[in-house]
Amino acid sequence: MDISPATAANHHADHPGFAGATGLFFGLVMTVMGRAKARLAVDLAAVSDADQVIDIGCGPGTAARAAARRGARVTGVDPAPVMLRLARHLTRDPRITWAEGTAEHIPAQDGSATVVWSMASIHHWRDVAAGVGEVHRVLLSGGRFLAIERRVPRGATGLATHGWTEQQAESFAAYCRAGGFDDIRTESHGTGRGAVWVVSAVRP
Repeated sequence: MDISPATAANHHADHPGFAGATGLFFGLVMTVMGRAKARLAVDLAAVSDADQVIDIGCGPGTAARAAARRGARVTGVDPAPVMLRLARHLTRDPRITWAEGTAEHIPAQDGSATVVWSMASIHHWRDVAAGVGEVHRVLLSGGRFLAIERRVPRGATGLATHGWTEQQAESFAAYCRAGGFDDIRTESHGTGRGAVWVVSAVRP
């Protein structure tokens, strides 16, 4: 797929990752700032106690805990050990397990999940096509996939670019289409600083 740098869904793929005291700081910030996205995800995916959820780029585990409160069993996956340590420290729910991994290498069996989501992390994925392929692999037929990223304006610079423009959201939707997903939708939710893009899809 021919995607220009300006419209690449993973336009921060060169991010070095989170580690040490800096990683811990950002993890604590994410714990607070990620609550609205977590509530949105469980509502849009209609999470219930019948679900097995995989949270890619789970960070400190805010969305994973929200899904567990709905009764789901959850696997939180993150490449950063500091994030997983913080997630374990903040979590007492036995329905959640944590695993080191990436979107391109999800530590889960084929067809083992009914819901997969990734929040505010796809713009860091190294290989979007490989990540979408892994999501397709671990979802069972009829499984739901959600991608949520902060809505950012075209021409943004610095930290303000960590998210998606409309063109980048549509670029990711195109990857989902090419990866064999159905019922693909790109929608905007929220207003102001809380505005996000949501790309949803279903594995046939």
